[in-house]
Order: sequence, then structure tokens, then C-alpha cells
Amino acid sequence: PRATCINEVNERDPNLDQGVPKELLYSQRMSEMLAAFVTPAPPSDLLQIAARAQHIARWQSPRSSYPEGRAGYLKWRSDLYEFHGRMAHDIMLEAGYGTLEAQQVKYLLSKKGLKSKPRDADSQTLEDVVCLVFLRYYWKPFSKRDEFDEAKLISIVQKTWAKMSDDGHAAALKLPFEPEELSLIQKALA
Repeated sequence: PRATCINEVNERDPNLDQGVPKELLYSQRMSEMLAAFVTPAPPSDLLQIAARAQHIARWQSPRSSYPEGRAGYLKWRSDLYEFHGRMAHDIMLEAGYGTLEAQQVKYLLSKKGLKSKPRDADSQTLEDVVCLVFLRYYWKPFSKRDEFDEAKLISIVQKTWAKMSDDGHAAALKLPFEPEELSLIQKALA
């Protein structure tokens, strides 16, 4: 039930990945990874909703609608955090969740808990899952893109790794990488 409204939005994604609406597939992967990562007790309801809503309706705000370069990229990402949080918040209120619960999911999607000292535990768990999903499902095709040389790819892995907790690192090293993927990751971590 908690994913139904989010799924309904993501099912409208006109972009397909393996014949499935792209953001619906991403949200399913987020949920599966969260369940595998947070054990033995299941993750909280709010964390599950945040994971499912991580990219909700992302196609409505394409990267191409922002200027090229790092400043454009960072603005796009910042705006996405707000967009995803606001959309999840509104969906939760419509589904009968309380204001505090909806605000907590919006906070998780804002990434603000990653800037606090110490980091907010649920925010860190969500970030670990985001990174694990990237490494598991999107790293290989990402690493094959022509615009990235090896030095850039190593930098991306290092930045991804820096976002993760020790538990996230341990889980990442257990992912089923192909030899060339693992080699690049090992270079980044050396």
C-alpha cells in the first residue's frame, strides 16, 4: 500500500528501461536494495517511502533543462531534492499520513541529514542504498560512456564511496561486479 501512489506516478514515466518505465524500475530497485541492506529488522515505513520516492517523476525535470557544466548540474540536483521531497510529501498527505511523517520523508529526500554532524541515521541509510543501487545497476553502463575517461570514472567512484558509511562500503564490496568494473573500483579505492 505504501508504494502504490508512488508507483502510480512512476508508471507514467515515458522513458523505458528493460521495457519498464525507468523511474518505476529504479524505485523497485531502491526498495529491494533497502530491504537487503537493512537487516535483520525491516526498515521503517518512512524510510521505505523515501527510498521508493527517491526519483519520483524525475523525467519531469530533465538535466537538459539546466545549463551545462558543474553549476548547472548542482542546481539541477538541488532542485530535484526539493521536487522529489515536495511530491512525496503531498502524496503522503493525500494518502492519510500525518504532517510530521510527510515532513520526515521530505527531509530524507532533501539530503539535509547528510550535512548534520553526526549524520542522520536514516538519511545515511538512504544514501547508502542510493549508492548501492548506482553501483549495482548503473555503474557498468555509466562506465562505458564515451565522455568519461578512466581518471573521471575513478573520481566518480571516490565521490560515491565518500558518501557511504562503513556498512555501505562492506555491502558494496559484495556486489557482483565484472572483473573490469571491479578493477576500476579497486583503482579508485587504492
